[in-house]
Amino acid sequence: MPARIAKGELEGKMKCRIWRKLHAEEAKRFDQVYALMGQNPGLSLADGFGVLQSGLTVAEFLARKERTQRKAAVKTARGEVDDTSISAFIQGLVEAKTEMAMVLGERTVLDTVTSVEPISFVLGRSGRQEKLQVVMMTRRSDWEQLMPHLERDPKLTQKPANVARQPDKRPFSDPRPFLAHQGQSVRLTLRNGIQLVMPLRVVGRFDLLLGEDGHEVFVPLHALVRFSAEDSLDDPGAEPGENS
Repeated sequence: MPARIAKGELEGKMKCRIWRKLHAEEAKRFDQVYALMGQNPGLSLADGFGVLQSGLTVAEFLARKERTQRKAAVKTARGEVDDTSISAFIQGLVEAKTEMAMVLGERTVLDTVTSVEPISFVLGRSGRQEKLQVVMMTRRSDWEQLMPHLERDPKLTQKPANVARQPDKRPFSDPRPFLAHQGQSVRLTLRNGIQLVMPLRVVGRFDLLLGEDGHEVFVPLHALVRFSAEDSLDDPGAEPGENS
């Protein structure tokens, strides 16, 4: 209602000019917001007040708003995916004290996982390992058989891609598009150049499980740079793409 009064659109018991006189500061803010809206077509009244209150430029405010919306979208997407199977897999490794090969960007750590913290794996001999640095993880015995036959992207092998700290800035943060491909063969290119072509077993909120039962390969979504599904693997001209 004050917005329409400030613009002079309403007449009634309290005339617009009287309202503006009695509410001078509020009227001034409305004038400033309407000026911003005039200079920036498409800017809403709410966003105009947001710009005014934040002290940011219109471009800065809208960029911040977009980032906030992207973060909220990622959080919502993750919440729609069941993480029980991934948690059970990791817990099974912990309880069995299985010797694992944890592949990082430029090296591989051979160790057991003793516990899991929100942002780290706690290893038996090496201590805490930040989850964000993990590219893939599998049993040591499986890694020794898999490693000699791995395909690799030469550029990424030479210089692994960095991982953005903000999930909304990563190539893959939303796990939902992967759900349709469970049980299918998929091709993943990881940030250190490793390329995997395996059945997709389980999709979790933050991670994928690939491979056969008892020989699973754990891949965090943040480690992915390219993904393609089974239907594009038979097409030599198909380019792996995000969420394809």
